[in-house]
Amino acid sequence: MKNKLLSINEASRTVNSGSNKVTLLDNINLTVEEGEFISLMGPSGSGKSTLLNCIGMLDSFTDGGYVFLGEPVHRMKEKNRSKLYKEYIGFVFQAYHLIDELTVYENIETPLLYKNVKSSERKAMVADMLDRFNIVGKKDLFPVQLSGGQQQLVGVARALIGKPKLILADEPTGNLNSKQSEEIMELFSDLNKAGGTIIQATHSEENASYGSRIINLLDGKIVSE
Repeated sequence: MKNKLLSINEASRTVNSGSNKVTLLDNINLTVEEGEFISLMGPSGSGKSTLLNCIGMLDSFTDGGYVFLGEPVHRMKEKNRSKLYKEYIGFVFQAYHLIDELTVYENIETPLLYKNVKSSERKAMVADMLDRFNIVGKKDLFPVQLSGGQQQLVGVARALIGKPKLILADEPTGNLNSKQSEEIMELFSDLNKAGGTIIQATHSEENASYGSRIINLLDGKIVSE
């Protein structure tokens, strides 16, 4: 029996733009079980990234319910939401979002600092990631010294180091060439086979096909599954 990781019930997100209310997500219903690999598809502006950000607690739904690991996120204070996100969610962004002032090593280590992992343990975990992604030789470089593909590998390593229950990937191969894209997608596929739950937003049919479930969005609504 698979466990339910999260459920979203009749959730919407509206924002004010001047005197207008803009609906970014409209009455979303979605249940995700542990071990699923879901691809969110749809044209630009369909709400893929907004939905991903709401699931990842970087944004919040303005109404409706959102339950993550049995916790009612929609009722939580910002501080508790942030704690939940740092504990259980790893995010991979299209624009990498690495911290320019930190080395590769320090970027990968960052999530462990939030979790108060002991120094010796942090060293071992970062060493393991550097090894796994074949970037040991890059550990003292800064993001600007890396290619796009290498930066994305660092981004993925950082997302994974805390062993998150859920990996969210927003157009994870958007800035990469086809060989690099394939490497990243194969990596996600392996993580998923090892039991990881992944939700990715993508324009690419090819990337979407790695998922076990494709959800199409249009104008902030789920139109088909």
